[in-house]
Amino acid sequence: MEELLCCEGAAPASASRAAPDPSLVRDARVLRNLLAVEERYLPRCSYFKCVQRDLQPFMRRMVATWMLEVCEEQKCEEEVFPLAMNYLDRFLSVVPTRKCHLQLLGAVCMFLASKLKETIPLTAEKLCIYTDNSIRPQELLDWELVVLGKLKWNLAAITPHDFIEHILRKLPFPRDKLLLIQKHAQTIIALCATDFNFAMYPPSMIATGSVGAAVCGLQLDEGDRLLSGDFLTALLARITNTEVDCLKACQEQIESVLVNNLQEVPQHQSNASKTMDELDQSSTPTDVRDINL
Repeated sequence: MEELLCCEGAAPASASRAAPDPSLVRDARVLRNLLAVEERYLPRCSYFKCVQRDLQPFMRRMVATWMLEVCEEQKCEEEVFPLAMNYLDRFLSVVPTRKCHLQLLGAVCMFLASKLKETIPLTAEKLCIYTDNSIRPQELLDWELVVLGKLKWNLAAITPHDFIEHILRKLPFPRDKLLLIQKHAQTIIALCATDFNFAMYPPSMIATGSVGAAVCGLQLDEGDRLLSGDFLTALLARITNTEVDCLKACQEQIESVLVNNLQEVPQHQSNASKTMDELDQSSTPTDVRDINL
């Protein structure tokens, strides 16, 4: 019998990524459905007040920053990190969790989100390496089932990224400007996901506020009275059926977070002069071991 020969070539270095479907983006029913169901995927409560006793908001921020850096280093899809944070917040809103398990929970949430959004998902072994091998692959897989059970296997959550294309196509900017706005809005969405103050906000409001903050930050509204200040806010609010005052407050809060984040940059730059011995204290992208003390 002749041998069967496998003629398949090696996998490409980078997986192909799907482009947005114009038919879905242009269909107003898709946006209406997103707005109708988005609140189903919000955390049940402000869990630091009524559920968690061993965790503090700064611990969530540390783990979120670590998760974001892992996603960036692995070049994950933009949706992976906000989706992982949605899983983490929903889990913490129903299950009291010890602080020594928070990084494990973050790794599990990235594991699940990458399976849903990536062509080539993150592996359990790779995620364990990013925890400085403080968790084992089998431990991550065991917790995966726990998280799935608590989330009732409802993983197709709505995130701010689901609204970006719908919002941008209704703005009167040329395509090159829209691509620039999209890039900046995605960065702002990721920043918002690290801040617990935005955890209870509807994804549509975060998306709309991020687009507004991106337009203002890029100063694309200068010289056009119809796209400046209150006119732009009213247009964005109308697109997602958001109250103007609520959207304005959300955008102001986003801009405040951006300012605070920019002020932290010089501090990070000064930390870059540390010796290699100091940096070797942690081999993970962000040292999250302090929250386990």
